[in-house]
Amino acid sequence: MGHRILIVEDSPTMRQLLVFALRRLKDVEIVEAQDGLDGLRKVSSDHFDLALIDINMPVMDGLKLISLIRGDEALQELPIVVITTEGAKEDRRRALELGANEYLCKPIQANQVLSVAKGLLKAD
Repeated sequence: MGHRILIVEDSPTMRQLLVFALRRLKDVEIVEAQDGLDGLRKVSSDHFDLALIDINMPVMDGLKLISLIRGDEALQELPIVVITTEGAKEDRRRALELGANEYLCKPIQANQVLSVAKGLLKAD
């Protein structure tokens, strides 16, 4: 049985990079969302093993999305990786306090995404 990963990112280029990196995992299905609201709809109506969420997005930002995910009992165990240009300690602290498992700053490397994803999915 493979893993399902949700990417919530408003930049098509960044989504493409993340999909490219995550495709190296064995037996993985990747679903994309273009903003926080789209991400919330998808994560609420389907099962995912991992979510990668950008902070700065239109409609609903990533921090709001993380707090809504963590507020839903069914989704509390979902591993969340924040991917952002916000490198400030304060932003990192807020994201981790809200329940993110990992925090990656852009520009990100494909192998960095891959190793974090493997760790959270306990995949090889």
